[in-house]
Amino acid sequence: MKLVLAEPKYFKESIGIISDLVNEAKFKATPQGLELAAMDQANVAMVVFKLLSSCFTEYKVDSAEEVAINLQNLKQILRRAKSDDILTLETEENKLKIVMRSNTTRSFSIATLELEEKDQRVPELNFPLTVEMDSSLLSESIEDVSVVAESVTFLGEKNLLLIKAEGDLSKALIEIKSDDHTQIKATSADKHKAKFSLEYLKKMANGGKLADRVTVHFSNDYPLKLEYKVVDKLLMSFILAPRVDND
Repeated sequence: MKLVLAEPKYFKESIGIISDLVNEAKFKATPQGLELAAMDQANVAMVVFKLLSSCFTEYKVDSAEEVAINLQNLKQILRRAKSDDILTLETEENKLKIVMRSNTTRSFSIATLELEEKDQRVPELNFPLTVEMDSSLLSESIEDVSVVAESVTFLGEKNLLLIKAEGDLSKALIEIKSDDHTQIKATSADKHKAKFSLEYLKKMANGGKLADRVTVHFSNDYPLKLEYKVVDKLLMSFILAPRVDND
């Protein structure tokens, strides 16, 4: 395969975000684009990533090809990519070759891995509550509540989303209502509540570096799903298992 990107930031930023959750992962290059679905080591979070073929200036994949990579190593190399670089990815003999061209040509290669694990199956989830909002609003809310606790509770109903956290001595509550920037859609009048790890959410909210908008899906004690999209370029979504109180 040979893939050429004129805007390396989409691949560079995406790998930076994914590598915070997953150490090693398998990319699949198909005629539609470059795909990845992986779980973190604790099996708490899943990331699903697609960089569409339309994002590339050259996209040559003769047949579906899989490439397993250590994402930390890939991230270190991609840190050297500048915004005006033309980034080329090629596979050759158990290696992924990465070339960055601007006023200089810099070449790197990284050994591919043999991963035993089966392909990750993305679960089919149904959500009665969906919130579409600015990515910055979600990021700021998560940062706000992380000041007081290690977990956060999402409470949602028609036209209202509450994000709250409670520590031993402190509390934080963010109230978000439907308006021109935030659309809250509920399929029923029921109230929905679920608790999640802030450690994971802070990493996932970095998807805001890629897309200005995020779609948040959740339900009662049910996984959370965050979706970031850039039209004709990429899709990054995260699924996070809920935290269940023992008391």
